[in-house]
Formats: sequence, C-alpha cells, structure tokens
Amino acid sequence: MNNFLKRTLTAGAFVAVLLGCTYYNQLSFSVLFFCITIIGVWEFYTLSEKGENKPQKVIGTIVSASVFTTTAYVCMGYDAHLLIINIPLVFLIFISELYTKSKNPFRNIAFTILGIIYVAVPFSLLNYLVTFTGSYNHELLFGFFFILWCNDSGAYLAGSAFGKHKLFPRVSPGKSWEGSVGGAIASFIVVFIISKWYTDFSITDWVVIASILIVIGTLGDLVESLFKRSKNVKDSGTLLPGHGGILDRFDSLLMATPFVFTYLYLSQYFHQL
Repeated sequence: MNNFLKRTLTAGAFVAVLLGCTYYNQLSFSVLFFCITIIGVWEFYTLSEKGENKPQKVIGTIVSASVFTTTAYVCMGYDAHLLIINIPLVFLIFISELYTKSKNPFRNIAFTILGIIYVAVPFSLLNYLVTFTGSYNHELLFGFFFILWCNDSGAYLAGSAFGKHKLFPRVSPGKSWEGSVGGAIASFIVVFIISKWYTDFSITDWVVIASILIVIGTLGDLVESLFKRSKNVKDSGTLLPGHGGILDRFDSLLMATPFVFTYLYLSQYFHQL
C-alpha cells in the first residue's frame, strides 16, 4: 500500500470515528475523548522520556483520566464537587517521587504535571464546550473541526503555491506567512457557511472563535513542533499511519481550546450583567 493511499484511508477512518462519536450522543463523545486523552498523555510522557526525564507515566495517566472523567460527569449533570478529587491526586505525584531515587526528581514532577496541563486539561474542557448551551450539542465542536481542518488545508495549499516568507523557520521551516493567510481565508469562508447552520452562536461568536483557532491553533502547532524538535522526532506517535500520533492531530485544538473556553464563559458572564 503506497503512502498516499495509507494516509487517505487513515484520515477517512479517523474523521468518520471522530464525527460519528461526537454527533451520536454525549456518552459516545466522552468515551472517545477519554481514550484520546489517555493515548495523548501517554504519547507526551513517552516523548518526555527521551533524555534524562522520567515522568511518572502511570500516575500521570491516572490523574489525567480522573480529570477527564470527573469533568465529563459534572457536564452530565453530576455534582461539581467531584472535581475536588483531582486536587489530592495531583499532590500524590510529589509524594510518589520520594520513592523513585531519581537524580532529577522535580524535573520528573514538572514533566508529569505538564502532561496533565498540556493534554488532559484541554481535552477535558471540551466537555464544557459541548454542553455550553445547556444540553449536549455537537455543533460547536463540529465547527472547531471544520475551521481547523480548513485552516490546515488552506495553509498547505497556499503555502505550496505562494509560500516565500517563512513564518517561524527555527521551529517549523515549512510554514509560511502566505500559507497562514490562505488558511485564514479558508477558515473565514467556512465560518460564514457554518454560522448559517449552527445558529446557537452568533456570527460574532463564530468570527471570534475562528480568529482564536487560527492564531492560537497555529501557535499550538508550532509549540508541538518545538517539543518534537527538542526530542529529535518527526511524529509524536504511530497510532495513525501516515499522520503520526494523537498530539500531531490535535496540537492546534489543545492550545486553542482553553482560549475559546475562556472567551465563551466571559462573554456569557458579561451578557448576564
């Protein structure tokens, strides 16, 4: 099987599962992204191990699973006090390091907690976004996906055709300013279309969300590239043949989600004043 066919089949299966589980109901969405969170955190810790770092992979993954699960339960209508469980779990990471006899204990602690913050927290926040309107609604997350995918595709096509001025050559030599502009144009075209379909959010909200996804999403891509470059690897994993790992597929979303979450909740707060 040639590489192009492998990439196409992988992308098709990935998109079908992602959109299907997100569309079906809240439980299928939560189960899918629970698995994605676990795999993503494990990928992060595996990459972090390259060098002298020894993150606590098992405990970090357990804490990440707890963060996502308790957040999902709260968004399903359970008591928000469930989230308190995660506080002592995080501090168990410090206690556990006492027994590792590592030369760099606090570096290990830092990388363990970083995996939770960088991967588990953004994926967990998606639970709030799909229930932001008061009940489970796939539309916001579908909008996320469509905007990000069009931004990536537009950036690739425009960069391939017109790219001359490098965006951030030290981290990602292939990205150009021309590609970024092309991606932004494609994204805003999609925003105009989806704002007609997904009317729970105003056109202003969609424009702001798209702007965040374009700018912060691009920076998120660069952050993940910086991390991989520091570890001298091309892909974060091998789960998706021809496409890399979970971190490779969700790098933009991971960085942009906290910003969109903050915007929506602040917007809601000020509208209620």
